Amino acid sequence: MKHTHKKILGYLAFLTIASVLLGACAPQVVTQEVRVTQLVEVTKQVQVETTKIVQVTAAPTNYGNVVWLSTQLRPVQEAEKVRGVILANFAGKVEYIPEDEGPFHDRITAEVKANKGTIDALGALHGNFSVMAPAAGQLTDLTDLRATLKDRGIPEAFWKLAQLGTDKTYYVPWMQATYIVAANKKALQYLPAGADANALTYDQYLQWAKNVKEKTGQAKFGFPAGASGLMHRFFQGFLVPAYSGGVVTTFANDDAAAGWKWMVDVWPYVNPQSTTYGFMQEQLLSEEVWVAWDHVARLKDAFENKPNDFVALPVPAGPKGRAFMPVVAGLAIPKTANNVNGAKALISYLTEPKTQITTLREVGFFPFTNVDYPGYVSPGFKLEGEAVTKQANSKDALPALLPQGLGAKGGDFNKVYLDTFKRIVLNNEDIKKVLGDQKKILQTVMTDAKAPCWSPDPSSGDKPCEVK
Repeated sequence: MKHTHKKILGYLAFLTIASVLLGACAPQVVTQEVRVTQLVEVTKQVQVETTKIVQVTAAPTNYGNVVWLSTQLRPVQEAEKVRGVILANFAGKVEYIPEDEGPFHDRITAEVKANKGTIDALGALHGNFSVMAPAAGQLTDLTDLRATLKDRGIPEAFWKLAQLGTDKTYYVPWMQATYIVAANKKALQYLPAGADANALTYDQYLQWAKNVKEKTGQAKFGFPAGASGLMHRFFQGFLVPAYSGGVVTTFANDDAAAGWKWMVDVWPYVNPQSTTYGFMQEQLLSEEVWVAWDHVARLKDAFENKPNDFVALPVPAGPKGRAFMPVVAGLAIPKTANNVNGAKALISYLTEPKTQITTLREVGFFPFTNVDYPGYVSPGFKLEGEAVTKQANSKDALPALLPQGLGAKGGDFNKVYLDTFKRIVLNNEDIKKVLGDQKKILQTVMTDAKAPCWSPDPSSGDKPCEVK
């Protein structure tokens, strides 16, 4: 036992000595205070005053009910375009009423006389408005509205027309049009030798018609000489002034007779169905006719549907010049309007560039406002626009305005020219005799209407235009 005890004591002593030696060899630990900077993210809620932009949609403007009476865009197709497309974005309800010139004037005259109206806005030609103001006192002065439309780019010359010889503005230029020649490209090969299609004379036009018939065996030229056609405008604004230099004063002279002789000479080469034609676009598309004269709005479908098949040309020139009839349509407000603000808003809307382009596209009337229509419209309308520009800018241009100052006698005036056509061309009566007979009727119309002369006839002042 003693021996075992000694061994244990020796073992313990060894462990003690080993621990001391190991402790002496171990590294010494030194405690030192060290300052460390740390970034600590602290979230704190702070009230901050801010400005927030909130877009508020204003209540839509509504100009109420506007009753619009118009001598323009009367055909059913055009009237439906007005109601369904042109007026689609107007901020109000418009009742559009197309009306013939006679009833149009009768209605406004009666309302002004009774000092009680139902019509708020008017659409009509310059000639219509010229008998409604200033003398008749039927139109509202729109000088203030004109000032708000100065950015529209309406030419000053047309604003001057709208003043009707005064310092006031009685209507706002709305849309313009004229008449041109449409030709199927198949007909161009038969043009007279050396002829410029864009600068034809009446003699060359006659020869062209003759060439087509002789080469093809068919009369491929056409005129809108039917009941719904505008043949009377051809005589009033093109043929008679191109040959005589006037419309009324020169109606029965030898120069005018030469123009009617041309009509007799060309008729054998004109499609005999022309006396049933209204809109020439239909006959052009069917190729019943290759070459036709008509209003640009009534040629629209041909150029729109087949722009690569047709060319648009200026009208021919006669001895006195390249007579053509610019159609100037405007917008006015009658003195007895119930919704003047709505009518002014409608006029402003109809002269906006977008609306003017829509009007061009839908019914074929060209803008008065400053629009870059080549960039917006179809190739067909571009063709028409180019022809209208060439015609108006030709060196021998002779503008012949639409009849003016006739009022309700406008239909009687048109009848004189249509009856002259029927007697001379269709019935083959003596030209000088017919002109002598019709001269008396024409003078009665002018005297009864108390209508002064209009361009290109020389001014007659306040006196009725006199047939020489």
